[in-house]
Amino acid sequence: MSGIASGPAGRPPIGVLALQGDVREHARALEATGAAAVPVRRESELARVAGLVIPGGESTAIERLLHVFGLFGPLRERIAAGLPVYGSCAGMILLASDVLGGAGGQRTLGGLDATVRRNAFGRQADSFETDLHVRGVCPPPEPPMRAVFIRAPWIEQAGPAVEVLATLPDEPRFGDAAGRIVVACQGPVLVTSFHPEVTGDLRIHAWFTALVREHGTGA
Repeated sequence: MSGIASGPAGRPPIGVLALQGDVREHARALEATGAAAVPVRRESELARVAGLVIPGGESTAIERLLHVFGLFGPLRERIAAGLPVYGSCAGMILLASDVLGGAGGQRTLGGLDATVRRNAFGRQADSFETDLHVRGVCPPPEPPMRAVFIRAPWIEQAGPAVEVLATLPDEPRFGDAAGRIVVACQGPVLVTSFHPEVTGDLRIHAWFTALVREHGTGA
């Protein structure tokens, strides 16, 4: 670990992309796990952080806003340079190398060598919850994590450098989603299909904060 930026009282400054989605919920979770949460809307704010959360929302709208605010190129460059990033739901889509079911011409930030299927679980009405064990975060015999899926993507195909941390149980009740990858990481990039920020379970955010402490560097 070299050159890590420090926030108040030694807390690592972790940005939350504040263009759309559960920005406040992610910020509260990060603060509760020992980070200094920083809303990011400008390149100058991006330059101050040692890690970044990309919340859920609508991936095409977030991509468009990244261009409007002049963040797409700088963020893509920092991710390529090793910035720790956590993407939930739409954030997973934006960090993938390829997207299935995306809008025409949809571009991604990269960072995860994976093909992600957008809206894989269906419409808002098809949202659901289930319990998951996540390797490295809450493996058995620890209590599982309650995972909330809202118009969620899944990872259709993962490259050899991607570490699979959780899949949906291979059970008939999950239909085509059975066995699909819903949590993964590649180096300092972490993604989840679901929204841990809405349940009060801080374990994903704590894992990411620790990842930033290990790998994050200031610009």
